[in-house]
Amino acid sequence: MSFVLTSPEFRDGDTLPSSYQADRDNQSPALVWQGAPEGTRSFAVAMHDPDAPTGGAGWWHWFAYGLPADTTALPRNAGSADGARMPAGVRQMRHDGGGLGYMGCYPPEGDPAHRYIFTVYALDTDDISLPADATTSMAGFVVLSHAIGQASITAYYAR
Repeated sequence: MSFVLTSPEFRDGDTLPSSYQADRDNQSPALVWQGAPEGTRSFAVAMHDPDAPTGGAGWWHWFAYGLPADTTALPRNAGSADGARMPAGVRQMRHDGGGLGYMGCYPPEGDPAHRYIFTVYALDTDDISLPADATTSMAGFVVLSHAIGQASITAYYAR
């Protein structure tokens, strides 16, 4: 079985409803994964918009790590700033808007639909140590250095 990420709320390639917009419900979607590689010790999850007009860096909407190896799903709104719907010990990074946890879609008005890529990373460690002031880019660098597999789904959104 291959490593696969899905959502009960949308399919890969779907256009997201406006409720996912940052100034609406602003809740992370439910995510489900299966087939993680042997040797997985923990997971990280992320949502990235590579189409954001940032000079090439895109926009990190969500990045969390430290999910236990037996985790196979996150419920809707797991990315809330308080982390109440996350497993114990998970660390959520600040998104590129500066807040903690998940930030919903918010492409500039008039832009064509942006891609929102949700990714779960299977990691070979359960000990990712980052300083309190680490950036999401730094977290991504460290997580990718421990990734033994990853699965993604992409959704689209325009205002």
